[in-house]
Amino acid sequence: MTSETPAFDFRAVLLSGFLPAALFAIGEGAIIPIIPIAASSLGASLAFAGFVAALILVGELIGDVPSGVVVARIGERNAMIGAAVLSVVGLLVCTVAPNAWVLALGVFLVGVSTAVFALARHAYMTTAIPLHIRARALSSLGGVFRFGYFVGPFIAAAVVHLTGTTQSAFWIHVVCCLLAAVVLLVLRDPATGARGFRRPPRASRPTTDDATNAPDVTNATAPDATKPSHPSHPTEPPTDTGAQFVQQEAHGLFRTIRANRAVLLRLGSGAGLIGALRAGRQVILPLWAVSVGLDDSTAALVIGIAGAIDFALFYTSGQIMDRWGRLASALPCMLGLSVSYFLLAWSGHLDARVGWFVAIAMGMSLANGVGSGILMTLGADLAPRDHPAPFLGAWRFTGDFGQAAAPLLISGVTAVASIAVASGVMGVLGLVGAGILLRYVPRYLPRRLR
Repeated sequence: MTSETPAFDFRAVLLSGFLPAALFAIGEGAIIPIIPIAASSLGASLAFAGFVAALILVGELIGDVPSGVVVARIGERNAMIGAAVLSVVGLLVCTVAPNAWVLALGVFLVGVSTAVFALARHAYMTTAIPLHIRARALSSLGGVFRFGYFVGPFIAAAVVHLTGTTQSAFWIHVVCCLLAAVVLLVLRDPATGARGFRRPPRASRPTTDDATNAPDVTNATAPDATKPSHPSHPTEPPTDTGAQFVQQEAHGLFRTIRANRAVLLRLGSGAGLIGALRAGRQVILPLWAVSVGLDDSTAALVIGIAGAIDFALFYTSGQIMDRWGRLASALPCMLGLSVSYFLLAWSGHLDARVGWFVAIAMGMSLANGVGSGILMTLGADLAPRDHPAPFLGAWRFTGDFGQAAAPLLISGVTAVASIAVASGVMGVLGLVGAGILLRYVPRYLPRRLR
């Protein structure tokens, strides 16, 4: 017997999967360097401007908890469209905000919508892409996200320069969200051939009993390098969809954290500090630009150029990890970011502090680019092969917790001391994170992956 497999239309996935993701990432990349500047223009202190910028990551962290259930219940495309609409609501609040408190509410809503969109986007690609090219497609999706963070600040710089108002940059994300929703509504789903809103079929959503009887992830801390990477069953079940995957991620999140508390407290704390230093960079650079007197469009331009360096290295980082191991990427990333934070703190009193700011921004992006993909790679290395989703959900939550905590820490230290002291504290955390990774990566990963 022979069976014909229908030809896979990769172009359809590029349009319906990558294009909405690129649009959403461009919009988000445009507003992130603008948020603390907009808060400052509304009368916020430097510390409170940092707090407002942190709320987009706090919103993402909170949105991680219900997003899996939402995606599994209404479907991936519907969830992305709904997240885009919610983001537009938050952005409109930002554009009309009369003070920094109202701006903070809008930023928080954008953060929640970003969490739902990101998880739905992951699930959508998992559903639409055949298994044999899934890893390459998801890796390319990460590159699309970095491309948006590279392009967005340049567009924001141009719009702010032309309009003369900082809050006009939020309209960029509004347009991007609306375009992403239109693309999702108009183009056919390559997995189902349907257009527009469509509830997922009942068979594609796991039942409560299935979720309850899912095996615990208790051996994720010591994966056997000699085991094959394929699951124990020779054939993939026909209901292996993205909605199923993300519901498995979300189900029993805190139970999974308890079951894997050893690796999450040890190596996971190092991953959380990687996320913290990365997120802190996105907040402290705009704040530092305000403190040294750079105008809005110039600050966005500098951050955009730095983003180009970050974007250019995402593939090189993967080559480093595959050839020389995970530590060859993780340690230079952490040490480079740590040194950059220390230099930023030291340069605050110099006459040439604007030049130092530009150079340090580029150095931070270089260090961050060397570590591109390290968190996803470590999570995939540690996750059990037969049931990875719950552990990956717990691992991602751990990293997101670090990302959300760092901007709040920067805001708090700036309020009680100064932004230079906050930068120094982040540098110390980077050294601690490098030590944790150096200590525990060899314990939990086989030698060929270290």
